[in-house]
Amino acid sequence: MRHGLPSALDSLLRPRSASGRALVTGWFSFRDGEVTAGDALAERAVSDALGRLGVAHDSAWSPVFAPGELTLEEARPESYEQLLFVCGPLHGDQILRLHERYAACRRTAVGVSVVDERAPEVTGFHRVLARDRAGTGLMADLAGAARSGPARPLVGVALTHGQGEYGARRDHDRAAEVLGSWLAGQDCARVEADTRLARDTWRQCRTADQYLSLVGRLDLMVTDRLHGMVLALRTGVPALVVDPVRGGAKVSAQASVVRWPAVVPCEDLSPEVLDDWWAWCLSPAGKAAAERRRALLLRGAGGALGLRDLDSGH
Repeated sequence: MRHGLPSALDSLLRPRSASGRALVTGWFSFRDGEVTAGDALAERAVSDALGRLGVAHDSAWSPVFAPGELTLEEARPESYEQLLFVCGPLHGDQILRLHERYAACRRTAVGVSVVDERAPEVTGFHRVLARDRAGTGLMADLAGAARSGPARPLVGVALTHGQGEYGARRDHDRAAEVLGSWLAGQDCARVEADTRLARDTWRQCRTADQYLSLVGRLDLMVTDRLHGMVLALRTGVPALVVDPVRGGAKVSAQASVVRWPAVVPCEDLSPEVLDDWWAWCLSPAGKAAAERRRALLLRGAGGALGLRDLDSGH
């Protein structure tokens, strides 16, 4: 589909003028719509194809999902000759409002699902190139062949909100809030890596071996849990660790035993400090330091048995 999409769009968008501009929309454009990874990749595929055709175009995004990007409210209908709706089902009041706002534009739907052929959301388009109609597949989904960028780090997140035994020294809630806000801004793939095991839910691992298999595939662990740190290092994965107890507790104590440097006391927690350790953990030096801890931990080394001879590596 990657090579055929420009040709298909070239046909769908005719007639068009040489200077006519196109607006790319989808469920990712609506303030109250949801944005999936598939939606975003479909938009990228269509935008790239329009670029190869030399068609001037903009994409409209939900201000909730992409603050600062062009919104439907800002995309004035008189500025566009063509409107494309990309991916997702042709169903809902949002699409009816799109037809009303851009009534003067030539409207085309590409890579969409058609549930009801007679629905006004469907008939309001001049052209519809469906991926499926009434459950029958017609074309490969646009996201399948969309351009992808470089792989991002895979980061596990293991946080605790408990540990009431530390009483007034607890700073767990603030640590989780700072980490959560900071992590949301990092360019990485995040996965919850709760160290708690469970038998009655797919969201958590059932056995310790399952958990080690999960952690071993990470590029980095971000955690305020002792075992989040220890099990990451056991698999050779760097851990960016926050000690959530004021004055330090078991996390810092264990970090000192294994001489792991990337530990932030909750009193020093800030985005700037986290940025510094993030860069180190994902560097060759951070990975090598984690591998050294892995080798010693798996030999059963500890404290006086050799870990004290490790350099901090930072």
